[in-house]
Amino acid sequence: MTTSAPAESSERPPKTRRPWHRTRIAVGVVIAVVVVVAVIASISPWPSAMIIRAVFTKGGNETAAEMDRHVPDTELTETLDIAYGDAGADTTMDVFRPASATGPLPAVVWIHGGAWISGAKENVDPYLRILAGEGYTTIGVNYTIGPEGVYPLAVHQLNEALAYIDEHADELGVDPDQIVLAGDSAGGQLASQMATLITSPDYAEIMDIEPSLDAGQLVATILNCGVYDLAALAELDGIAGWGLKSAMWAYSGTKTWAEDATGATMSTIDWVTADFPTTYISGGNGDGLTWLQSIPMAKRLDELGVDVTTLFWPAPHEPALPHEYQFHLDMPDAQTALQKTIDFLDAHTSR
Repeated sequence: MTTSAPAESSERPPKTRRPWHRTRIAVGVVIAVVVVVAVIASISPWPSAMIIRAVFTKGGNETAAEMDRHVPDTELTETLDIAYGDAGADTTMDVFRPASATGPLPAVVWIHGGAWISGAKENVDPYLRILAGEGYTTIGVNYTIGPEGVYPLAVHQLNEALAYIDEHADELGVDPDQIVLAGDSAGGQLASQMATLITSPDYAEIMDIEPSLDAGQLVATILNCGVYDLAALAELDGIAGWGLKSAMWAYSGTKTWAEDATGATMSTIDWVTADFPTTYISGGNGDGLTWLQSIPMAKRLDELGVDVTTLFWPAPHEPALPHEYQFHLDMPDAQTALQKTIDFLDAHTSR
């Protein structure tokens, strides 16, 4: 008997997919997504603005919670979400004053920060409660942020807010002849812009805006960690430069903000006059904007003969104080800034 060798199987074993093949596909998908996002980001400010807003919103909420721990037990009268315009929540204000007050008080009108594309009055409400407890009527003002609103919409809205405060001074408990404009970060820029608008007829003409207040009604400004020189801002690089340039594109509606009327008119360092009100200005030594913006602005005001109170810290100061350090009231240096702010208000207002 003869036997034959078993026939070889005609079926090939299945191929196993190598891990590197799956990785290559995943990397390709990631690269494609990055390219799409980059293309969109190159033609629209929205993607970058939304990323920045998310980061700032988280930080703003955490900072407000930190300030809440330091609000004293002083009984206050609070009136929230007062409509001063017709743009919904964008044109509202919160008002705080001591419950024991029986007459009008000097008013601190605070413009919140957030790189012009984030933030809300609620972020500064705890700080305003603290100042109200010292014997002031304090007002936190909302405005339309970018990219939903395009410059100079916010300036017009804030002018409208000041008109409302002036017209409703009695019911708000405001002495209309003792108004202090204040702001932090982008709000510092806007506070300086409103003060310049009120005190410089030439600037008001360039802006084509009729100021709602007379110069005599504005007794002081408080400027924390603001931006006052857009040309210097345009020179920034790195992550900070990307963030601020993206924010300005979103706020201005144009990539050419540094070369056009937006950058020129927002650069209040070029427009302030000797009539600018007495000013308190501060910034942390760990904040690049202090060296690039706040200190040069303080020097410019001093050159003009404006009464300037500064709180700056030596470069090697430890801990290095970050952007908007004034709100981090768990820090002793922030408590120092708060007390100096209160002292400044007491020195330049009367009750």
